[in-house]
This record gives sequence, C-alpha cells and structure tokens, in this order.
Amino acid sequence: MIRRRVTVLGSTGSVGSSTLDLMAQAETSGAGTFEVEALTGGANIAKLAEQARRWKPKVAVTADPARLDDLRDALAGTDIEAAAGEAAIVEAAVRPADWIMASIVGAAGLKSAWAAAGTGAILALANKESLVCCGTALIERVVQAGGRLIPVDSEHSAIFQVFPAEAPERVAKLILTASGGPFRQTPREQMHAITPEQAVAHPNWSMGAKISVDSATMANKGLEMIEAAYLFGMPAQRIDVVVHPESIIHSLVEYVDGSTLAQMGPPDMRTPIACALAWPDRIAWSAPRLDLAALGRLTFEAPDVGRFPALDLARQALTAGGAAPAVFNAANETAAFAFLDRKLAFLNIAAVVAETLERATKAGTAFGSGDACNAALSVDAEARRSARAFIAKLANAA
Repeated sequence: MIRRRVTVLGSTGSVGSSTLDLMAQAETSGAGTFEVEALTGGANIAKLAEQARRWKPKVAVTADPARLDDLRDALAGTDIEAAAGEAAIVEAAVRPADWIMASIVGAAGLKSAWAAAGTGAILALANKESLVCCGTALIERVVQAGGRLIPVDSEHSAIFQVFPAEAPERVAKLILTASGGPFRQTPREQMHAITPEQAVAHPNWSMGAKISVDSATMANKGLEMIEAAYLFGMPAQRIDVVVHPESIIHSLVEYVDGSTLAQMGPPDMRTPIACALAWPDRIAWSAPRLDLAALGRLTFEAPDVGRFPALDLARQALTAGGAAPAVFNAANETAAFAFLDRKLAFLNIAAVVAETLERATKAGTAFGSGDACNAALSVDAEARRSARAFIAKLANAA
C-alpha cells in the first residue's frame, strides 16, 4: 500500500484536481492512503473549500489576498487554517510533506516550485516554467536536499519511464511527440483569423486555456524540448520532435544500438500523474486501456516549422542557453494571454517571442547574481515588459 503525506500546489487546476481524484480512487480501492498537508488554489474558492473539506489539510491557501475572507467563511466550522497570497503559497510549499505536486500554471508557480525543491520531498513537477527558467539549478536543488524530481508532463513522464538513468551514455536521442494541435492542417493564410475559442479546443487533451494555446502554437513542445534537455542532460541537437496526431505514443528514447523504446497509452493526464504519485511503485486505478486493434493505425509526420515557428524559436533559445529560455517562456506567456484577451492576433504570438528574444540578445540579457529563482524572476520581469511594449506597438499599428 502506498502511503504519502501530500501537498498539492495548484489543487483547483486540471492537474491538481486529477491528482486528488487519483488519491481518492486509491483510498477507495485500498491501494493507498494519504494525509494532506496543504492545498493551494486560485480564485475558485468554492472548489478549494470543497477539496479542503474532503481532504482536511492543515492549511488551504488562495493566491488572491482579496478572497481570504471568502475562504475563511467557506471553511468555517473546520480546523483548517486559511491563508492567502504568494508568500502563503511559498510557506505551504515548505510545510512537512514527503510528496509535493507543483502544478501552478506559468511563472506564478516558479517561487513555490523552487521552495518545494529544497524540502527533500519527492517533487512531482507539472509547472514546466520553473524548469525552463531555472534550468539545472532546480534539479541540483532537489538532489542537494535529498529529494527526487519526477516529471508529470506526459512526454517527460514517458521518457522518464524508459530512460536508463543509470547509463545515459546508452541513449542516442530523445523523440518528443506532439499532437499538432487543432491547426495542424490549417493553411497559414487562414490562421490570421483564429479565435481564442478555436485555439483552446484541443482535439485530444483536456487542458487549461493557456496550455491549450501553447499546444496550438506548438510553443508547448518548444518548452518541453528545453525541459527534456535539462531533465535528461541531452543537448538540443539530440532532441527531435515528431507530430503524432493520435497522441498514443507519448515520447520515445532511441538507444545507440538502434533500439527505440516508447511509452504508450490513451491521452489522459492521470496516467503520468499516477506514475509520479506511486513512484517507484505502480498504483492501480480505473485507467482507460489501450486497444491497438481498435485504433487500427498510428501516424507520424515532421512538424511544419513554417506554420509553427515557436518550435524553432525554442530550439534557438535552448542552444543559446543562459537567460534565453527564461526570455522565451516569459514572452510566450505574455503573448498567449494577450491573445486570450483578444489583444493580439494568433500568428503574432510567435512574432512577439521572436522580437523579445532578439531585443534580449542585443541587450545582452543574462542571469544576475543571487539564487537561480530570483535571477530568473528578474529576467522574466524584464522580458515581459519588452513583450508588452511590442504588443502595444502591434496594436497601435493595426
């Protein structure tokens, strides 16, 4: 039986909610038992309070300080402490736990993931931005604290499950798979008029709005390429991306002897979450099963970097190294939210990223002194200012 003291950072989001769902299934089946130390969420107070009443954590935290009284009211009559704000989330991240899910989306999750990395707990990492921005420093922080980082992205979980960590020299390259998103076959001339509603309608995965936009632009695959380089110590030239519309093969590892190992399964984020939750064991849950005969065939194609330039921009940032991946991430996040707010055209998301990277290169942007987290946040802030300025320039020119 699996026993865990758990903290979930971002419990009201898709990954956080799925984590709690898996925990409930495990307890019902007798496969696991869990004590919840802390839950943190955003503005959805009703959902956070519902989760807290079910799991009875020591503390429940909302990211929005203005909603603290609402959370206290929702938890009235319980012994659960209510807290709010960024500092409270970081405090929740360092509370005693042996397994921490870091699933706060975007740069907002960087500080808490960094804090959690120093606790010595198993860190289940779904916040890709913390790894993209802090690079190997985050992994080193986990190791120095005596913990272990388990990737939760389906692609990195797939590689993690078939990668020979004890003998990485056996690996020739990593192959990340991409669904191609909702516009894989859309002619570029028709992509100017893409709406946020169209962009978030992913054909295979159920994800949040920002992540869905990243999938539609293939920026997510660029971010995952950067993550894979750090997670598995692989240079950019030995990481490939292949479009696989069915999303059944989640990624592959090619060995030096020509063998290629793949992890397969229906597109459901609960599978990589379950892998991280039970590691190094496995946990049974009501997972959808793979029926190859029913599928009939699996297809693959090379990504169209002309239609999706974000992928090439991410490779350039990874190759450049230093602060470039953090600049890429900040510019992409700023542009994606501007698109969702209808302040930026879909095709201009990549244009903003390219311009911000170029400005940062000309300015000689680099990480400053101090710890990697604060240095990355400083770069992030400057890149966002630059991206917003270019977005305003595009709006004025329209």
